[in-house]
Order: sequence, then C-alpha cells, then structure tokens
Amino acid sequence: MKNNIVEPHPAYLRSAELVEGFLQDPKASEEVKQQVQLSLDIIDDALKQYSLDELALSFNGGKDCLVMLVLILAQMHRRHGKESSQKLGALGAVYVKVVDPFPQVDDFVAQCAKEYPLDIYADNLPMKGALANYLHKNPHVKAIYVGIRRADPYGESLKYIQRTDHGWPDFIRIHPVLEWTYTQIWEFLIQTGVSYCSLYDAGYTSLGGVTTTVRNPELANDDGSYRPAHSMKDGSKERVGRFSATTK
Repeated sequence: MKNNIVEPHPAYLRSAELVEGFLQDPKASEEVKQQVQLSLDIIDDALKQYSLDELALSFNGGKDCLVMLVLILAQMHRRHGKESSQKLGALGAVYVKVVDPFPQVDDFVAQCAKEYPLDIYADNLPMKGALANYLHKNPHVKAIYVGIRRADPYGESLKYIQRTDHGWPDFIRIHPVLEWTYTQIWEFLIQTGVSYCSLYDAGYTSLGGVTTTVRNPELANDDGSYRPAHSMKDGSKERVGRFSATTK
C-alpha cells in the first residue's frame, strides 16, 4: 500500500458503510452475515501482523475477489480509518490476465481502479511468473489477499492463511472468502448493490478467457436469452461454462 495521500479514498468509508449495513439488514441471511464477520476477522488478523505497505491483493475483476475487496477496504477503514499512525492510501493489486481476456473484464478492472483505491499491476504471464514479477517490483510486500473459494480448482486443501508452496514466489497467502459458497457471494453483492462485471448479467457464471468460457447453459431460456448469474441457486453448476483450450 502506497501511503502517499492525505485523505483516505472515499471507497474506504463507503465499503465500511456497505458492510455494516449488510450486517444490520434483517433481510440478509444469518449464514452470510456469519461469513462476512469471519472474513473480516481473517482480514484483520493480517492487518495486525503486517503494515499496510506489506499487504496487497490479487484482483481479476471476478465476483469473488470483488467481495473480498469490499471486505478488505471495510476492515481497513475500521482499523486505520480514523486515529491511526498508518494512513490509508492505494492498495497494491496484481491483475494476472488470462491469455484471451474478455474486453468487458479488462474494462471492469479499469473501472475498479477508478472506483476503488487500487494501484493495479497487470501482467500477461501465467500466475507464477506474474507474481514473481510483482514481488520483484514490490519487494516490501509480504502477504497477498487471494479471493479463492473452497469450490475452486486447487481450493479444497487450502487454509485461511498459509505460505506459498515450494517453487512458487515466497509470500503469505490470505484467503478471506475461502468458505463462501456461490450463492452467498451473490447474496452479498446483490444486497449491497456493489457494481460487478456486466458479463455476469449476460449468463456467465465463472469468467476465464474468451476461448475457454461460454454462457452457462443452466441459465439458458427457451428464447435463446440467458438469465443473470445471481439467479442460479445450484452453486455446483458454477463452472459448467468453463473448459480448457485443449478440449474446446
């Protein structure tokens, strides 16, 4: 985090108000409120251990990391937004681009860089190389928030906080939304009114590259149109529209 501004970005306070409003909303489910509080606690554990300069996040414009971003900003405001020796500046973020990104995703990430206090570093290399480049350019970063969930590939054995595996760039991974489900992610986004990538309203439920992602057939209507991602209640079907380039 680059502490080079005097007044905190308004998104810090806005995020804190959104989160507090959700926690107080009688229409919000108790299970998602519990997830929110658990995530805030995990985020805060890192804030206790690391300075703001030592923290960053992985951000690709997807729904999961968007929820994570709002929660991070909210908890940072709670801890550092008023009386604090650490000033809230721009949060370092690494955007690992897929080989053939949707223009809508790139546009949304650019929109988020304006709407939120994000200092985004974009890299076209695969994840390992992109993270190595980011840490080389930002050697002060010791821990990175990652918006992976248990249901995601490679998510089943993760812990909330852990060091990267051998052979990967060395840093501490923090997974605040690890135990969230697909429907819980969408309940939070819809209830709080947080803006998300337009592709989700066009029938996409999980975003990869243009050549490896199609609209989710579970959301198809008889007339050829598609329902929005948040209308799907079976989270096990989230990645039905994703496939590898070799199997297309």
